Amino acid sequence: MPKKKSTKKQVEETVKVTGELVIETVKDLLHAGNIRRITIKDDKGKKVFDFPLTFGIIGAIISAPLAILATLIVLAKEYTITVVKEVEKEK
Repeated sequence: MPKKKSTKKQVEETVKVTGELVIETVKDLLHAGNIRRITIKDDKGKKVFDFPLTFGIIGAIISAPLAILATLIVLAKEYTITVVKEVEKEK
C-alpha cells in the first residue's frame, strides 16, 4: 500500500478575548503546538504584540514578552489574537 505524501501548510486563526484572558489564551495556544506567529491587537486594531515563533524558543524566551504583555492588557477591554499554525496537508 503506497504511503500518502503530506506537506505542511500555514493556517491563520483569529480569537477575540477580553483583557483578563489574553495571557491565559496565549499560553494555551503555545501548549497546543505548531505555532509559527502570534499577533495581538487591541480594540482599536493597533498591534501590541507580534512575535514569530520557531521550534525551541517557546520556553524562557517567550516569558519576557508575556510579562510585558501582561502590563498592557489593562489598556483595552478587548483583544484580537491571530495565530499562524503549521498543519499537515495530505496529498
